[in-house]
Amino acid sequence: MDEKITIAIDGHSSCGKSTLAKDLAKTLGYRHIDSGAMYRAITLYFIRNNISINHIDEVKEALGSIRLSFIKNEATGQSEICLNGEDIAHLVQDMIVAEKVSDVAAIKEVREFAVAQQQEMGKDKGIVMDGRDIGTVVFPNAELKIFMTAEMDIRVNRRFQELYQKNPNITYEEVTANIQMRDYIDSNREESPLTQAPDAVVLDNTSLSREEQLKKVLGWVKEKAEALA
Repeated sequence: MDEKITIAIDGHSSCGKSTLAKDLAKTLGYRHIDSGAMYRAITLYFIRNNISINHIDEVKEALGSIRLSFIKNEATGQSEICLNGEDIAHLVQDMIVAEKVSDVAAIKEVREFAVAQQQEMGKDKGIVMDGRDIGTVVFPNAELKIFMTAEMDIRVNRRFQELYQKNPNITYEEVTANIQMRDYIDSNREESPLTQAPDAVVLDNTSLSREEQLKKVLGWVKEKAEALA
């Protein structure tokens, strides 16, 4: 499959977007950019430096001090987010970041900052990017757009299992409330709300295994690449 395309994956939190994106990138030899990790990195910077999201001048100044990049973890083969040269992949999944990231990502200046970097990263195609507005704002001309969804209890359970390994004190109720809150903010924010692109293919992975969803999407990728050849 020589013809490289841009693959945009959108959907609510804890639908498995990053898992699919990583699997696709590894199989296809593409770059994976986790846009959610970028917003979580910005949120982590704001938390560390006590940046008030209610003071836009403070936000703008902070953004000027943020450098985001991705490095390849040689042990896992995965791309990991770096903030000003620091590998923070192990920090951005913390609950304190999860509780604030949707509010930070709703800020116009933050989204403009992140989108500009995302578009630069994807200009040569051969990229898989997942997030909330990839197919609608970042790459509206992406050859393959996927909108992922899954039943709420499945999403909560996945997220709970992920967080419990790092924090055994986390409760199922906390995770449920966090996902419901993020869904509401992501879908109702004024700046780039989460919406399904009209030409996106819906992938409901409620009852699909990791291997089954990868196989299905690889079929879509093959169809798009062959159509361009």
